[in-house]
Amino acid sequence: MTLTFAESPHAVRATSDRLVAALRRRELTLFARVDHGGGARAAGLALPDEELLIFGDPRAGTLLMQADPEVGYELPLHVLVWEAGGGTRIGYRHPIELRERYDVEARAEVLDRMGALLEELVAEAVRDAP
Repeated sequence: MTLTFAESPHAVRATSDRLVAALRRRELTLFARVDHGGGARAAGLALPDEELLIFGDPRAGTLLMQADPEVGYELPLHVLVWEAGGGTRIGYRHPIELRERYDVEARAEVLDRMGALLEELVAEAVRDAP
């Protein structure tokens, strides 16, 4: 699966905060916010700032799992925000690629909507204006 990514003008933490705010505005559930960089530093290891946001809406994901329960391995959705070369990147895998691995073709419209949502969330997170 291919990672789709964008550059953010904001630091990792600020970009993640902006994503969380965009999720809240849409009333989506943030299941976890994993601070990989902080975890590494707490263990005495070096790692640039990196956070993983795990989020979703059972009204969408359940439709996919009804078609193929194994797709639950890929859900909920997640976005990675990391420091790279002095800048910040934000990335995700487009859900439409799940059609290649799971029997969810009948729910392609759900995958398309999820992909559009991810694109909107990333666009909001990387926008210059606060």
